[in-house]
Amino acid sequence: MFYMPGFDPRPPETYWGLFRRESRLTAARRGHDIAVSEPVRAADGLSLDWTVAFDGQTTRYGLLRWDDIVAARFPRRNWRRLVDVPALWWRLWRSGYVRRFRREARRFSTVILGVHQIYLGFVVLSLALAAAAAATLPEASWPWSFLAVPPLAYAILAGLMRATRGKPLYVAHLVDDTTFTHDHGSGAEGRMHARLDALAERIRAAEGTAPEIVVIGHSSSSFLAIEALDRILARDPDFGRRGTPVSLVTIGSVIPWIALDPRAERVRGALARVAAADAIGWLDVRAEWDWLSVHLRDPLAASGIPSPGPGRPAAIRVRQDELVAPELLRLKSRQYNLFQTHFQLLMSAIDPAAFDYIAFVAGPEPVHAAVARAGAGRPRKDGTGARAASGTPLATVSQH
Repeated sequence: MFYMPGFDPRPPETYWGLFRRESRLTAARRGHDIAVSEPVRAADGLSLDWTVAFDGQTTRYGLLRWDDIVAARFPRRNWRRLVDVPALWWRLWRSGYVRRFRREARRFSTVILGVHQIYLGFVVLSLALAAAAAATLPEASWPWSFLAVPPLAYAILAGLMRATRGKPLYVAHLVDDTTFTHDHGSGAEGRMHARLDALAERIRAAEGTAPEIVVIGHSSSSFLAIEALDRILARDPDFGRRGTPVSLVTIGSVIPWIALDPRAERVRGALARVAAADAIGWLDVRAEWDWLSVHLRDPLAASGIPSPGPGRPAAIRVRQDELVAPELLRLKSRQYNLFQTHFQLLMSAIDPAAFDYIAFVAGPEPVHAAVARAGAGRPRKDGTGARAASGTPLATVSQH
């Protein structure tokens, strides 16, 4: 099991802590014996690894790291934002990207465009406050006092961005995430390429060492996981055909966010090639209540790439009330915490018949079997589990 996180500078142990906490909840809610080992950082620094014992069955779980690359991009210096953000959106607007983005990702585009409007508002507010402060100085100091407006506005903007770096607005996070995404897609950001090569080799080396290989890409890693698998296929076209089933699982996908960028030709090529690689199963887990994902259509259609056939990708839709207690759903603090909602699919579910991430990665049913079932629209015999995109029940699934 290889998990690739989204654009997050937090240390990987944060995810281990989340996984251990949710494992305890799943064990209590479903009556299983689940034990999570202590995490170990790989000697090469590429992963944080632990094991999960689920009713005596062991899963090897590796978090593939790129938090250091995120930390180099977030938070960015304010002068870099002031230069890069207008240039980026001018390019995207001229290319017609914004119109296509809004059509394919109505909610997500509302968040991304809204956050950038807030950022623009902060810039204007900072200039206005700095100019007002200069205007209060004695007239004898005019116009020289107004030379202090730019540095004072810069200081005010830095304070505003620091204050809104985290919840509830996450302005700095989402602005920097957007810039990274399009820089990566266009090739302006090159640090991720060598990392993807190394992660691809780590995944490839696992073939033949376990009953199956599963690569999970959450959030921004929905497209990074695809790029890693594409690198493997370029070096080894028979990957996944030698007896070890390979599955890709995208959760909280944002693939069209980058794939609709005209300059992201390399990403679209990887997406088309992995979609056509029938030796690799692909399951897309969608949540309409997740405003930080793109879920209106399958990521291929939304990215303008023809589907190679039915069930590519297979898809399931998960309801929020299957995962979270009703009294918690009514809390305003939860409703407007978009990042907590975005991570909900990585947590335990209150409904024992629903999609549960811990059972998904460590329970008795192999992921490749569940992917095949979802693609064929076949329900599990007991009828339990999350619903396929077509409305067909899909059982809670797992990998070992």
